[in-house]
Amino acid sequence: MLMPRQKTPDLSLPLLGGGQFDLSNENAETGTVVCFYRGLHCPICATYLAELEKRTADFAERGVKTIAISSDGQDRTQAMVEKIDAKSLRFGYDLRLSKAKEWGLYVSTSRGKTSIGIEEPALFSEPGLFMITPQQTLYYGSVQTMPFVRPHFSELVGALDFAIKNDYPARGEYTGEV
Repeated sequence: MLMPRQKTPDLSLPLLGGGQFDLSNENAETGTVVCFYRGLHCPICATYLAELEKRTADFAERGVKTIAISSDGQDRTQAMVEKIDAKSLRFGYDLRLSKAKEWGLYVSTSRGKTSIGIEEPALFSEPGLFMITPQQTLYYGSVQTMPFVRPHFSELVGALDFAIKNDYPARGEYTGEV
């Protein structure tokens, strides 16, 4: 389990359009929002990522970079970018499922074609949303077992405003006996 205020696992993978995303080398002033999504086969992911695309400038104004990541390969990732008409949101691809599990993501098996007629991969990770500090520690995390009921990016932007203004610490850090 990832713990707030503790270093997250390293995360390095290819970026659509070239280059490499490496969380340990991110130079965001305030942090990085890492959005793990299920893949091209998920219509809810497309809607969710379209919203993140719209909010990427809001995050940037607060010194926060954004990235969307899945285990899809380059072609399926490119198809998702085209589907949501992404212009500013970065996309990483080829997430190894062993790495997804390090991040606490759930892994599902294929059920065949989805409601939009796209075949699910044999195995893929379920969604997760994380805010990582510039020191690569966990500030905020949310993981789902299903594609439904995800955190709203507008609420995260508002929460960041409060956290930045009040130097609010990451919570949930206690690991002692209860």
